[in-house]
Amino acid sequence: MAKIDQINRKILQELTRDGRISNLDLADRVGLSPSACLRRVQDLERAGAISGYRAVLSPQAMGIGFIAYIGVGLNHHSKDSQEGFERAMQAAPEVVECHNITGTIEYLLRVEVADLKAYKTFHTEVLGTVPHVSAITSYVVMGSPKDAFR
Repeated sequence: MAKIDQINRKILQELTRDGRISNLDLADRVGLSPSACLRRVQDLERAGAISGYRAVLSPQAMGIGFIAYIGVGLNHHSKDSQEGFERAMQAAPEVVECHNITGTIEYLLRVEVADLKAYKTFHTEVLGTVPHVSAITSYVVMGSPKDAFR
């Protein structure tokens, strides 16, 4: 396991901001030689602290104009009902996040679609047809002053 010291924190912070940064630029920003920086990044990857790299997509460029968080409650609390719900959410491209949570509901979803009409279709034709769903509460995103993944 790679130790997460101050330098490794800086490396992770810079890579979170720009996963495509060159090793030379990264080394310069964190105050290491390029070879020492590369060793640390490789150690962080091997240890699982860095699990991958990805592209950050623009919702507008992808035709996404409507984002909602949805709280979902199930009326049957069994392993089968949870697994069935999770399979249905895996198959729904509108669902970009699905979290099993504690509290008065079982799941929190992040749904991204083109517009309100597309959301209504998802709400009715997808979410509304999943067995054991007993409660659906929608929270429409009006703005995102801080979103670490955008």
